[in-house]
Amino acid sequence: MSPELISILVLVVVFVIATTRSVNMGALAFAAAFGVGTLVADLDADGIFAGFPGDLFVVLVGVTYLFAIARANGTTDWLVHAAVRLVRGRVALIPWVMFALTGALTAIGAVSPAAVAIVAPIALSFATRYSISPLLMGTMVVHGAQAGGFSPISIYGSIVNGIVEREKLPGSEIGLFLASLVANLLIAAVLFAVLGGRKLWARGAVAPEDGGVPGKGGAESTGMGTGADANAGTGAGTGGTAPAAVAVRPDQETGGAEGTGIRLTPARIATLAALVALVVAVLGFDLDAGLTAVTLAVVLSTAWPDDSRRAVGEIAWSTVLLICGVLTYVGVLEEMGTITWAGEGVGGIGVPLLAAVLLCYIGAIVSAFASSVGIMGALIPLAVPFLAQGEIGAVGMVAALAVSATVVDVSPFSTNGALVLAAAPDVDRDRFFRQLMIYGGIVVAAVPVLAWLVLVVPGFG
Repeated sequence: MSPELISILVLVVVFVIATTRSVNMGALAFAAAFGVGTLVADLDADGIFAGFPGDLFVVLVGVTYLFAIARANGTTDWLVHAAVRLVRGRVALIPWVMFALTGALTAIGAVSPAAVAIVAPIALSFATRYSISPLLMGTMVVHGAQAGGFSPISIYGSIVNGIVEREKLPGSEIGLFLASLVANLLIAAVLFAVLGGRKLWARGAVAPEDGGVPGKGGAESTGMGTGADANAGTGAGTGGTAPAAVAVRPDQETGGAEGTGIRLTPARIATLAALVALVVAVLGFDLDAGLTAVTLAVVLSTAWPDDSRRAVGEIAWSTVLLICGVLTYVGVLEEMGTITWAGEGVGGIGVPLLAAVLLCYIGAIVSAFASSVGIMGALIPLAVPFLAQGEIGAVGMVAALAVSATVVDVSPFSTNGALVLAAAPDVDRDRFFRQLMIYGGIVVAAVPVLAWLVLVVPGFG
């Protein structure tokens, strides 16, 4: 049995054990990386740790740390209320607002994980407050990021178009952008319909303070508040309390047309400024999102230690272990040449259409665990030999690979999926992880063949 095949079988065993024995998959993956790397690939510790995603580790820790502080001092509550007022209480519009926002950020040049890191914590705090499916909100954010991800001025678009030009293949910058935009828009529409969007429309307009229950106002709470609200005596877990039992925090004020509101305190103003600084630093100056978030969190913690005391404990450490372990094992696979081995095997098939669909599936499967752009950079050159035969259109093939390799970023093992998983407050993370993994599996199974049918079979380009 070849070393490459052994490494793939070990990965399957890791999945099976993690699923049946409820062992953290990241810990299992670290052990597998050690075993396979040492016994099969003849790697030393440095070679194994070469695949450790240090940048993603810092992003996950930094972003969840910063937004844990924002939840603790009520800043996310304020943002949620502001978002509801912005759409005039139409909660059903918020998932689409988040979709459009992340899409706009990536379209103008933000790296997809950076856009998701900025938007996902706010979007998922909103989902918790207004009883929206976190799976719906999280996937809308990720698909929004990918919808704008291939504009001609975007990072992904520039890289892929550069690869196409280097390989001297016919290309279409607008065609690539539209393929990704339409694919992700259609997927988002299906998700919205399936995961409760119709019920959100039926709910109608709600007041910013009603916790997502129409007509209840501040008198009854569903206990779906985030951050400090979760422990503010609002009837959490009781199904609602009488108006007299609702505790009003010192930082809340009542009265006026909007009823209960959350005012801006110095800590919240500073936190909002920190969030704006994060956006400017990442998008305007191309600074690392993780290091920037950690720095801003430290500044806030120093100024308001009481609000930040528990924030470190709220960092999604189990998610960090999970993602870093799996990606370290994927790094061992790349070091062994397993991914190149699989791609070359498919590229050597003599039937161009069959090779095309298999390359789309390899792109989707590998990208669910590794860099989307990296796998496209590896697979597009592998497609050159059969594209040169003229039976497959290069424009359609590149677009299909791009769509297949990026829509799967909803997987909890990808950077975007991991950020969504880590950012969700007040959820059962094991259950949410399984939901993301199942949805990611559905996307991996369905999207490559659909992209192949729509973009490759007709022979575009």
